[in-house]
Amino acid sequence: MQNLAPIALFVYNRPRHTERTLKFLQQNELAAESRLFIFSDGAKNPHDEDKVAEVRSIIKKIEGFKSVKIFEKKENSGLANAVIAGVTKLIDDYGQVIVFEDDLVTSPHTLTYFNEALNRYRNEDKVMHIGAYMYPLKTKNLPQSFFFRAATSWGWATWGRAWKNFEPDIDTLISQFDHKKKAAFSIDNTMNFWKQMQEFKKGKNNSWAIRWYASIFLKGGLTLNPSQSLVNNIGHDGTGVHSGINDIYNVAINPKPITQFPTVIEEDKTAYEVIKAFLANRKGSIAKRIRRFVNEKLSQYFSK
Repeated sequence: MQNLAPIALFVYNRPRHTERTLKFLQQNELAAESRLFIFSDGAKNPHDEDKVAEVRSIIKKIEGFKSVKIFEKKENSGLANAVIAGVTKLIDDYGQVIVFEDDLVTSPHTLTYFNEALNRYRNEDKVMHIGAYMYPLKTKNLPQSFFFRAATSWGWATWGRAWKNFEPDIDTLISQFDHKKKAAFSIDNTMNFWKQMQEFKKGKNNSWAIRWYASIFLKGGLTLNPSQSLVNNIGHDGTGVHSGINDIYNVAINPKPITQFPTVIEEDKTAYEVIKAFLANRKGSIAKRIRRFVNEKLSQYFSK
């Protein structure tokens, strides 16, 4: 396969997660032909210094890729700033990028999926993002891959032509939404995407991902997604920036390669309805919600 995209991996203070992420990435079919760029953020406080050093010791021994380049920050940028700067750098140098964080296990076919999609839709302006994660959907009636409006952040890829539309200023983004757009953005009010926008403005989160999705949405862009996930997030154990302890979003990784891609550049209506149904019912009954809440609090307490 020609024109393989560089891989950006963002790491911080989770050595065991980083090891697993790299182990699975090394097992990808295109790993040996791919350039890997690892962005290691600096410690936020003295408590994190040993873990950051341990992570850096691990990444300096990595083999199995065409090349490995490590960028170490002395100061702490925070995940959002690190991702935005790292993605922008590789986009400027290579025109495209595949992005992972340090808590994602992948299929052996994940890099192949990304590169095939990047090449296939390179000149389709409406396609702005390729995601590798998909919710644990129950239906078997979806195609292997499809277009959807929302952008997932657990393993993704994009091109320079799309990334140039990224708008980091939350006020600029919010000013473009009316009531109808807010509902559509939130998948008919089944997902808290608009709440995430408001919480970013209030300083309650520092998400690059919600601003990227909003940038795509406001441009009328689409995202490519697999119907069965090619990644799983292993960070829901209280160790990450955006982690919880619940299993709502855990998935079984697709063991097969994606061989079918949509030819019509429009949102898949069936997929939209299936995802909307999942989001509307994802938290389950009141009893399940209470049990999940208690388990999360207990896990957080005992992990301290």
